[in-house]
Amino acid sequence: MRKKRILFVINPVSGGKKKTAFNKQVLEVLDLNRFDPTFKITNHANHAHELAVSAIEEQYDAVVAVGGDGTINEIGTALAGTDMPLGIVPEGSGNGLAYYLGIPMNESAALRRINRFDTMAIDCGRIGERCFFNIAGIGFDASVSDRFASETVRGPIGYLRTVLNVISGYKPKKYKLKIDGKEYEREAFMISVANSPQYGNNAYIAPNASINDGLLDVCVVHKFPLYTLPMMIFHLFNKTADQSEYVEIIPGKQICIEQEGKAPVHLDGEPMDLGQRVEITVEQQALNIIC
Repeated sequence: MRKKRILFVINPVSGGKKKTAFNKQVLEVLDLNRFDPTFKITNHANHAHELAVSAIEEQYDAVVAVGGDGTINEIGTALAGTDMPLGIVPEGSGNGLAYYLGIPMNESAALRRINRFDTMAIDCGRIGERCFFNIAGIGFDASVSDRFASETVRGPIGYLRTVLNVISGYKPKKYKLKIDGKEYEREAFMISVANSPQYGNNAYIAPNASINDGLLDVCVVHKFPLYTLPMMIFHLFNKTADQSEYVEIIPGKQICIEQEGKAPVHLDGEPMDLGQRVEITVEQQALNIIC
């Protein structure tokens, strides 16, 4: 029987973790009687996407993202709408999608999942040519992602430091929303559009979101007094954000968000300039995941 050809796309800086021994570990854990691995390292923005596009052309059987949600996003955007599955070895700062899917944070355990080669189809959100598979956002979390992208200290510690730096001077903004034809106006601290429930590290912004229900959960975090921040954090990690008086969750399929002025939007933690008006749709069962 022909071996399945798997391309491992390795982000060398994700999560602040060294990955110099990763190839050796794959050769020790992966079932080499069934799989033929190839390794490629990313060295610039969107390189993971380019490598995934090439993998499709070269007729690989799967691509594995060795990185965080941003690496998954680049590869998944290339693979969405194809039959080629995406595997995940979580190596990011948050690993939101991997946590939700129950993919182990341990490298060897994640590789053993790939040996099983069980797959499931998940939904994705789409903004123009770009997809997101976990969470897209505008407002505070997008500002954090934008600042974090230029930080030299990666991993959870670097991310927490960035959050604290941004929150000290951040001001809520006004937004116009249209969700499945219904219009809203909100002053919000941030707006997250969730395909899966959590940002990462088990911080749940949309506890009832599902990756295969054909819906996205629009989570509007209203302006809140700074002294309530500890309670907001408690809700996030207790899966009760939807019970906070400052959080409003509206499910939908067709979503338009207009913001005042110019500010970044993030897709799975990767910041980008998408203008003042952002139109989002959901595509059902768009990406096959090895889980």
